[in-house]
Amino acid sequence: MGELTISVTIADRPYKLVIEREHETLFKQAAGLIERRMKDYSGSYAYKDKQDLLAMVALEYATNFLQDEHVLSEHGKDNEEKLAKIDELLTEYLAG
Repeated sequence: MGELTISVTIADRPYKLVIEREHETLFKQAAGLIERRMKDYSGSYAYKDKQDLLAMVALEYATNFLQDEHVLSEHGKDNEEKLAKIDELLTEYLAG
């Protein structure tokens, strides 16, 4: 669809990004989400500067990503086992 240059602000710093046009809303929503989580953390924790808040947000999202990745991996293993059983049953049926 083409590239687009956008600017997002995170921790009071503007960042210019070149992205695919169809991802514009996604990037803007992500930047907004980071800003909201930083605000939440600023109300709950003592911090020296915004880098501390960014670190907490990054840790939160990295942990969530790893948890989701683990869950998907487990579901993938379960699905592989189920598909192997279906394949075995179909093979037996077609052979017999």
